[in-house]
Amino acid sequence: INDIMNVLHAINPATEEVVGEYTLVDVKEALSIAKNCEMAFDKWGKLTLEERIEHVRKIADELKSKREELARTAALEMGKPIKEGRREVDKCVFITEYFCEKACEFLKEEEIDIGAKKSYVRFEPIGTILGIMPWNFPYSQVVRSAIPTLLLGNTYLLKHSTYVPGCSKKLEEIFSASLPEHVFANVICRGTVASRLIKSRYIKGVAFTGSVSTGRKIARIAGADLKKVVLELGGSDPFVVLKDADIEKTVEGCVKSRFKNKGEACNAAKRIIVVKEIAQEFTERFVERVKSLNVGDPLDESTEIGPLANKEQLEKIEAQVSDALQRGAKVLAGGKRLERKGYFYEPTVLVNIKRGMRVWKEEVFGPVAPVVIARNESHAIKLANDTKFGLGASVWTRDTEKGERIAREIEAGMVYINKVVSSDARLPFGGVKQSGIGRELSRYGMLEFANIKSVVVQAV
Repeated sequence: INDIMNVLHAINPATEEVVGEYTLVDVKEALSIAKNCEMAFDKWGKLTLEERIEHVRKIADELKSKREELARTAALEMGKPIKEGRREVDKCVFITEYFCEKACEFLKEEEIDIGAKKSYVRFEPIGTILGIMPWNFPYSQVVRSAIPTLLLGNTYLLKHSTYVPGCSKKLEEIFSASLPEHVFANVICRGTVASRLIKSRYIKGVAFTGSVSTGRKIARIAGADLKKVVLELGGSDPFVVLKDADIEKTVEGCVKSRFKNKGEACNAAKRIIVVKEIAQEFTERFVERVKSLNVGDPLDESTEIGPLANKEQLEKIEAQVSDALQRGAKVLAGGKRLERKGYFYEPTVLVNIKRGMRVWKEEVFGPVAPVVIARNESHAIKLANDTKFGLGASVWTRDTEKGERIAREIEAGMVYINKVVSSDARLPFGGVKQSGIGRELSRYGMLEFANIKSVVVQAV
């Protein structure tokens, strides 16, 4: 950010070159945009659900037509390998089409017999929702937040990460081409401006994905006026490998889960916990596979690991690994940044991990896999729960009944057995402990910003 010129520069993390220049919106402009969203709510919220679906369905078509353009912009602004960018756009299409298909079912009035002439529950919009979104999934995070909210009848104001202004502009174009004016809007602004928006009378709720510290600040500001918040604050997901796990499938699952999106995913496997009987074989195969990953230009079709999204992320990963090494950890693969232009870090495997290390107690948002050996199954569960986070977890075992039993003991919002943790529009997404408040996706997520209204009619 150039404070003198009030300009934001988008930086390509693979080359460290400027790829875009954007004017920052000030408080006055941001409030004016929010006011327009509130005014648009009066009409949008009164349309029939079928009319709203007709508008929102067009967004899926726009996303399909701009798939390559969107994937390229994400590669240039935050380093996502272009083939992963295409998959992210495809997911956005699925989310949009799914909620258009299910909206009538999810929002149907529910009749409840309480002995009156008539009694039912209906689901009404509450106004303009401010979405404060992260850079790591610059499209799907917005789409999964905005689409169900819009179908419900709310309007949506996006404040995206300043690392992906081009991505936010692309989304603004797509939504604006499909919806009535001001139903969806985008502000490129500083965090201080976003704080002022939360306080304003135009905003009725806040959806946020990001760090715990920022989530706390948002909750405090919104809480002053008791505004509804949904906070998705990341995690340190355990990847639990039991002694009867299928080694080959588990290793592939671990590589995919830890290194997807170059490790910059809230629901990535961040602590690899392996029962001792299988630890040596698993670790050897895992290290071999990690060493084979191709690090390179995100625009190259063969690239599996792109650069970290920004310099701050690279420096944090370096500091976390350095802390681990100083405390006795050992590097089996990677362990350092690449000696080249860009924010590249080698896919890394660490062993001899201890509880006090930053790679254990903090979220590791990059291509670093700490491997810990558990004495037995109960110790593995204890290690899995030894975290302030509680987003997702996975358990790998041939005994699926045992996997389900362990799932009930793990403190997380999502537990997958023999499958990589992922987001799916059909399932609620969210966590416990410091991983946040509320849910996204599914019917549960769709109703987060609804006025769940009871209506009772008694005969005179």
